[in-house]
Amino acid sequence: MAGYEEGRSSMGTPAPVEVGKEYDVKIEDIAREGDGIARVEGFVIFVADTKVGDAVQIKVDKVMRRFAIGHKV
Repeated sequence: MAGYEEGRSSMGTPAPVEVGKEYDVKIEDIAREGDGIARVEGFVIFVADTKVGDAVQIKVDKVMRRFAIGHKV
């Protein structure tokens, strides 16, 4: 896909999270699919098996242009 780069934000700058790194986050919302939504420097991370208000440590599995996917550690 033209213009697509993993690990870059929509502005073309590097995402503030990296695959394999761990972060302490708070789940702020729930996505339509049921995953929790956390943010690091405004960058969205989807985290399964969480609910709003959870403070969790996550590990990032995949970084896309506009969001990342992680799991609870």
